Amino acid sequence: MEPGFTAIAVGFEAIGALTMVIGFILAVVLGARALSRGEGGASAFGTLRNTLGGAILLGLEVLVAADLIRTITSKPSIEDALILGIIVLIRTILSMSIQIEIEGVLPWRRALLTSGGQVVGAAIETDRAKARAARTRSGTSSDAAPDLSDAP
Repeated sequence: MEPGFTAIAVGFEAIGALTMVIGFILAVVLGARALSRGEGGASAFGTLRNTLGGAILLGLEVLVAADLIRTITSKPSIEDALILGIIVLIRTILSMSIQIEIEGVLPWRRALLTSGGQVVGAAIETDRAKARAARTRSGTSSDAAPDLSDAP
């Protein structure tokens, strides 16, 4: 049964890495769209930075799940538990550092919890709203990007 769980853990690791790669591409696209709408470099950089940070957070969360699956399903040993503890500690510190950079506040001082997926989703929704506003100002919708607000 261990090879099956190892394959599942490898799948989680691939999903975690893919999440970060797709998040990077999405961050670049959203940043470029903000820049093309004339919002300025600071706004585009903020969008790029926040979206990429959220994607990295989400990827780290998936990678921690992969490590947990791998450790729990392998032959238990003190060495494996210590390695898992160190990996989770490092990834937790990275996650907290990224959250502090994105939100500008310590995680335990936030009123609401925000996951990496929520950060990426908020960036996409903000981009959609700004694209709709830009289409409304220009009065055209044929040459603008399609409205994805009804998309799943």
